[in-house]
Amino acid sequence: MLELNGTNVISESERSGSPRSLFWPWAAGNVSLLALSYGSFFLGFGISFWQATFAAIIGTVASFFLVGISSLAGKRANAPTMTLSRAAFGVKGNIVPGLLSYLIFVGWETVLVSLATLATETVFTRVGNIEPNVSRILGFAIAAGLTIFGGVLGFQVIMRIQKVLTIATIILTVGYIILTLDQVSWSAISAIPSGSFEAFIGALIFGVTGIGLGWVNAAADYSRYLPRSASSRGVIGWTVFGASIVPIVLVIYGSLLAGSSQELGERIAMDPIGALTTLVPTWYLIPFAAVAILGLIGGAILDLYSSGITLVSVGLPVKRHVAASIDAAIMTLGTIYIVWIAGDFFAPFQGFLITLGVPIAVWSAIFVADVVLRKRDYVEADLFDPKGIYGAWNIRSIALVAVGTVIGWGFVTNTFASWLNWQGYFLSLIGGKDGPWAYSNIGVILALVIGFLGHILLARKTIRKQEQ
Repeated sequence: MLELNGTNVISESERSGSPRSLFWPWAAGNVSLLALSYGSFFLGFGISFWQATFAAIIGTVASFFLVGISSLAGKRANAPTMTLSRAAFGVKGNIVPGLLSYLIFVGWETVLVSLATLATETVFTRVGNIEPNVSRILGFAIAAGLTIFGGVLGFQVIMRIQKVLTIATIILTVGYIILTLDQVSWSAISAIPSGSFEAFIGALIFGVTGIGLGWVNAAADYSRYLPRSASSRGVIGWTVFGASIVPIVLVIYGSLLAGSSQELGERIAMDPIGALTTLVPTWYLIPFAAVAILGLIGGAILDLYSSGITLVSVGLPVKRHVAASIDAAIMTLGTIYIVWIAGDFFAPFQGFLITLGVPIAVWSAIFVADVVLRKRDYVEADLFDPKGIYGAWNIRSIALVAVGTVIGWGFVTNTFASWLNWQGYFLSLIGGKDGPWAYSNIGVILALVIGFLGHILLARKTIRKQEQ
């Protein structure tokens, strides 16, 4: 069933369901074996297993709480996130965060499909000595096909696919955990020394940015079909629970595996998915491939769906499914380039995404603050009218994104690509690029604080006038 809704407000007759239904898309979008690899990344900050556990729990729940607040806006206004963002940035001014969000969505959906393709190659080559290029083509066909199918057809199809993906992936992941439990060495884990406070904060920020923060700009896209009478606490609670529970468990277990074997930790850094195949017997590699592919596809489908909505929201005069098809074509070309052409594309591309993550953090905080400040429903017609109460351009909010971005970039260290070494220009204030705070990426937290507090100070009176 093809969804015809785009950036519009969902009609009363189409609103149904309960907050509990939000569990499935958010669980499926975050059930990925990448979370196991994240356990190694957490320990890579030089912290102990218990510090990594607390950082994972706090960072994941805190970031998805922001997603939950944004989901609340979808329930209250029955419109997608990047439509509701116009209330804070102006109907035309919203093109600024809209384009940033679009680049993030397209970037991550490309990375996820590429990882699924490469994971298939790793498994099939080991199982049957299948020629690598054939394995890649098969993996690409499965990953890209399912992603495009769900992302283009839309909400109803996504809700059905994500429920199946969640159940299947959880069952297969439990099997992986059972088969690898004997790899856990508590003596090795206990021997890992505790890290500094700065290192713990760095791991916590990694949890915020790497797991949940990137979903804020998609949150309302899935809650907008709920009736406005749905429980607000339920919307927040089911979003946070569905999105957090599996990543937390997997990150903790991934920390156990990586902490038990330094060699595994090093392999994960080079090949996050392929390294995990070395721990299971050959007969489980096909189910493992299913876990890897399905988990990655779950997130890619959400990204493709929301990228299509975002592309329409910035002014492309096409239907949502046409925009999603355009994104699918871009994703396909990007995946082909990463998998078959590029040699070391992932590192600089991840650096590019992290660079965009700072302004997205400012926008996320502004959007959440805007939702918190508004006590009444949005004026639906004015979300589409530059002459309405929200105006065409909100220069204050756009300036706040600029200020938060400049300050945020000044306090992060981006080592993924040489052309990003200019970041961290304010780190000399807290010990320099080799100091204790150098790799904490504290700039992301500063960006969030600037966006949230700045919008409350600058927009409070304006919002009061709009709601009178």
